[in-house]
Parts: sequence; C-alpha cells; structure tokens
Amino acid sequence: MAHFIDRRLNPKDKSLSNRRRFLKRVRTQIKKAVEDAVRERGVADVGRAKDVSVPTGGVNEPSFRKASEGGRRERVLTGNKSFQTGDRIEKPPRGGGSGAGRQGAPGGDGEDDFLFALSREEFLDFFFEDLELPDLVKQSLKEITRTHPHRAGYSTSGAPANINIARTMRNALGRRIGLKRPTDKEAQALLKEILKLEKITSPTPEQRAELAGLRAAYETLVKRRKIVAYIDPLDVRYNHFVQQPEPNANAVMFCLMDVSASMGEREKDLAKRFFMLLHLFLDRRYEKTDIVFIRHTHDASEVDEDTFFYSPQTGGTVVSTALVVMQDIIRDRYPPSEWNIYAAQASDGENFSGDSQRCATLLGDDLMQVCQYFAYVEIVGEDEAQLINSEATGMELWESYGRVAEAWPNFARKRVATAADIYPVFRELFARDPAGQGHG
Repeated sequence: MAHFIDRRLNPKDKSLSNRRRFLKRVRTQIKKAVEDAVRERGVADVGRAKDVSVPTGGVNEPSFRKASEGGRRERVLTGNKSFQTGDRIEKPPRGGGSGAGRQGAPGGDGEDDFLFALSREEFLDFFFEDLELPDLVKQSLKEITRTHPHRAGYSTSGAPANINIARTMRNALGRRIGLKRPTDKEAQALLKEILKLEKITSPTPEQRAELAGLRAAYETLVKRRKIVAYIDPLDVRYNHFVQQPEPNANAVMFCLMDVSASMGEREKDLAKRFFMLLHLFLDRRYEKTDIVFIRHTHDASEVDEDTFFYSPQTGGTVVSTALVVMQDIIRDRYPPSEWNIYAAQASDGENFSGDSQRCATLLGDDLMQVCQYFAYVEIVGEDEAQLINSEATGMELWESYGRVAEAWPNFARKRVATAADIYPVFRELFARDPAGQGHG
C-alpha cells in the first residue's frame, strides 16, 4: 500500500500538515479572534493577517495514559516490614502529592498564552467559511449547457485554418535529420564540382572518372531528396480544440451607497466597513463575479472601487437615482436571462420627500423581479437604535422598504448602529442556508 507524506513547508519551516492539524484543534479560539478583529479594525485593514492568542491548555498534544479509576491492574511492589502478601493497599487521596501543578497560587508563577501568526489567507478562510450568495444559480439556467472551445494539444487532422506551422516545421526538421535527407548546401556543393570539371576542354582519364562519380553521387542525392520529402503529410499538425462545459453561474453584485450630506463621517465609515466586507467576501469566494459600484447624492453614477470608498463627494439625497442607474446598467450589460443579479444598499434612511415611494415602486415593479437577492442596510444613530422598538417603525425609506420585504422574500433589511453590529448583520444577510434553499 502506498503512503503519501505531505512535506511542503510553510514560512516557519514547519510541516504544513502539522499546521493544518493545529488550526483544526484551536478552531474555536481562532473564530473568536477573527470576529473580534473584524469589529476592531479600520476599513482598509479588515483582511490583514492576525496574531492569535491560544490558551496553553489547547496547545498540548493528546496522549494516552492509564485511567486514575477503574480497570484491572497488576503491580509488583517492593517488600517491606509493614505489609504481607494479600494485604490491600489504599490509594492515596487526590491532591495529596507535593508536586508543582499548573493551578494559580498567590505566590506561584503562571504561563502566558501561546501566540501564533494567522496568515491573510487563513484569516479570510476562517472568516468566510460559512457564508455564500443565496440562490446563486437560477432554475432557468440549470437546464442550459454552455460550452466553449479550449486548446487540447495537437491532432493529425483538422481544418487548414488550424494548421500549427511551428509544430509542423519542427516535426519535418526532426524527420529530415533522422532520415539523413541531403541538404541544399550539399547538393549545391556537388553541382559546383560537376560544373567545374565540365568546363575542362581536355580532361584527363582521372578527371573523367571523377566527373562520372560526381554525377552518380548527384543523381543519388537528388533521388534521396525526392524520397525524403521536405514536408511530409505525417509532419502536419493541427491545433486541436475540445468543447468544454463552462459553469453558467455568472453573477453581478451591485453596491449602492448613500454619500449625501446627511451621511456623516460615522455613517460613511460604517457603510464602508460593510461594503469592504462584502468586497472581500466576493473576491475570496467567487472567481467570476462582477462588482458594480454606484454612489449617489441627489444624483447617482457608476464609479470605480477607489472612488466608491474614498471620494469625498457630498450633496442632497435622492435614493431612487441609484436604483435608476442600476436599472440602466442591467438593461445594457447584464441580461437577467444570463446573469444572477444581487444588490446591497447602505443608507442612513433620510430621503427627499416622496422619493421613498418611488424607490419601493422601482423595486417592486422591476428590480426585484430580476434580482436573486437584495440586501438593505440602514445606518442609524446609537441613541436612535435604543428608541426604535420594532422593525415596523423607522424612517420613511425603511417603512417603504418594509412593504417591499413583505411582498418579496428575496429582499432583506437590517439596521446598524455601531461598528460591532457590522459583522453580525453581514453574517445574517449572507449566512449559508443548510437546506440549500437560499434566503427566500
């Protein structure tokens, strides 16, 4: 039976398998450290590596030892004056020994926790291990088979347009060298000697014999060059393509953020924290997911990642402008029949009078029909969060979105008041459904 041993080294020159086994044993402590790190860090440092402290009790390797109670034992004890054969010896009481233990004592020494570095890759793996985009593949897309031609080496037959010239010439050269086909240089040299002797008007018998030999050699050379062709049909190679199925789970995430004047530095920081987590999550878990960033004040526009997170733009508040821009982008670039469409929106809930109803209409009549999932995060003040008694009460935008949530099960809304709320809310919105039914 074959035994495979993984001896790949990590940066600390420890066995990779040992490190994986260690991380598995201290998973509980690591998960807690990761959650605490996300709550404490700034926007730009969410995905940094992390030093994790683990109690020394969780570091010790497991070992086998005899149970202190029960079981059958046979011992050989030294003889003495106090005991006879067959006497029963009582076991000493627990804690009666004088050895040094690890329990705390007023005058004793303690042990520091074990500290080790968790790499960025490991940090993100632990952080996102049980999150996913809900209902990623639409039912209508499951029956569609999409294939794409992929290079699969070379073949000896194919269309002329697929001839691989470099591989064909390489094969021809190898065959000519192997069969020792005379070269053009050798043929020209013989022909030059023949012409030189033919110009002699009165050749000697030796010259005539040499000329005859050269002509015979040249005829043999020409015949061999014809037999061993420069390019043979066996040399020709074609680029070979095979049709491979491609995963038909194209997904796009729309990130909509309110940057109006009503959004102060605290509100914008919380919104950026949420979207930073979302961006890290998509980048880590899904390779083929497009991300569209939309910022809005009284006007909305699609922007790049840097502008989305760091531009100091401000202005009035008309939330529906962001939804209209999202509508236009879907219509132009992301047909719902081919794309799984998701959206996440962050706002403080303040909006131009009457615009909240328009937002609800845009969502209910159009966007929710093409979206797999829409998550709305409202950022409220800490004092305001204590006064709000239920999800039914709130700003005009919150109440309008409440009617959307009642009509569409794939719409979710949550409130955030402090940085510590970001992580729990994010996990609620994107937690993996064990039944595989998504959030709706």
